[in-house]
Amino acid sequence: MLKSLFILLYFAISFQAISQDRILELDSLFSQLYKEEKFTGNVLIAENGKPIFQKSYGKSFREKDLDLNSESVFELASIGKQFTAMGIMLLKKDGKLRYEDSLRFFFPELPYSNITIRHLLTHTSGMPDYMTLTEPYWKERKIFDNARMIALMAEKKPPIEFAPGERWAYSNTGYALLGTIIEKVSGQSFRDFMRDRIYRPLDMHRTEVFHKRLEKRAIENYAYGYVLDKKNNKWLMADSSEEADMVYTLDGIYGDGITNSTTTDLLKWDQALYKNKLLSQEDMREAFSPAILNNGDTINYGFGWMIDRSPDFGRYLFHSGGWPGYATWIERHSESNKTIILLANGGAANGKITEIRNILYGLSPRPQVEIKVDTMLLKNYTGYYLFPNNDSLRIFLEAGQLKGHAGNTTLILLPETPQLFFVKDRDFKVRFINGDGKRQPSLRILREGPYVEALKTGN
Repeated sequence: MLKSLFILLYFAISFQAISQDRILELDSLFSQLYKEEKFTGNVLIAENGKPIFQKSYGKSFREKDLDLNSESVFELASIGKQFTAMGIMLLKKDGKLRYEDSLRFFFPELPYSNITIRHLLTHTSGMPDYMTLTEPYWKERKIFDNARMIALMAEKKPPIEFAPGERWAYSNTGYALLGTIIEKVSGQSFRDFMRDRIYRPLDMHRTEVFHKRLEKRAIENYAYGYVLDKKNNKWLMADSSEEADMVYTLDGIYGDGITNSTTTDLLKWDQALYKNKLLSQEDMREAFSPAILNNGDTINYGFGWMIDRSPDFGRYLFHSGGWPGYATWIERHSESNKTIILLANGGAANGKITEIRNILYGLSPRPQVEIKVDTMLLKNYTGYYLFPNNDSLRIFLEAGQLKGHAGNTTLILLPETPQLFFVKDRDFKVRFINGDGKRQPSLRILREGPYVEALKTGN
């Protein structure tokens, strides 16, 4: 009996020591980022719904020398899309809409056919980016809301980027339209619906839809977003930066972002999804399932969530967010109930997500190993590739190495597999996809977050 108690005590002490080591490693990682002025913000890492590491780094309001704390409120940027998706799913559960409902049913003034709510949820609609339409108005400093954005699309009729369901391309326009659909169907404002149906039921009292510039009010303990002015090496509030006109003009758009929250509230959200507090497990199935394209290919995006699997810790769901002054991240390891939440109001920590996972699971970094690939295969990848925003990328062979050139930058692509290439000291990879009778050859820029696909347009 005494021996058994000793063994239990030994393992308890060992586990506590391991946990303490992880905490010290995590703190060291974020402290170094803060010291190098690459990150200010809040971090929360949890196991089984309980924080094992929660800490703030830096200021919430630099001009008033106010520190961040665990209840500081951040703009979430695109993390807000998962809440918009939940709003749509709740209305579907209420019987007020269907995922296959046509966009034209809600917006007969828009000239886009064969687009459904499902296409909007999964970024497979091909909808053009509303920012290309609103950019000429930024200098006017008039705040656009969804109604103005939709009216402008109806007037200008920008063409779709591809046939609905043919490809995947991240679309803020699609989620802004979903925000307005929620209003049309529910009869409430987007803010009130999200508050009444999601945030209050989950006790997320520090979470709200907030238009800081439009409303001209302040939130207590708000984390103002800052960007680094590289010319003067000085941190400026986003409203005083080169992007001030954009953040002001687009402050009224909702559905694709504009939700504000804390790390603590986001953990409540994360855990509520395990406990089916808003929808049943069956209702949530599609949200956490890969979308299917017209040709049968699957895309690792559900309804507001990226989906992936690791050989080390199994299936996980995640999403990033980025807006001038803010870089955000939420990640759920559904097989072990571990959660990673990063909210930055200066710099970013998202690029360190692999290192964070390694610390969390006690893993050693996986070295990137270059393999040899037949030159004829490399030559097959060369040519010009066009992204949805019309940026182009040239892939070419030089001295037996595959290289990519865009703008003023040329990078060497090193093969990890015959189709997957990495770039030394960069946080992205490039995957080449061969064409067939149903689709053009393409490449995907892969990083933690939504990928970007470019179609091959010529050699």
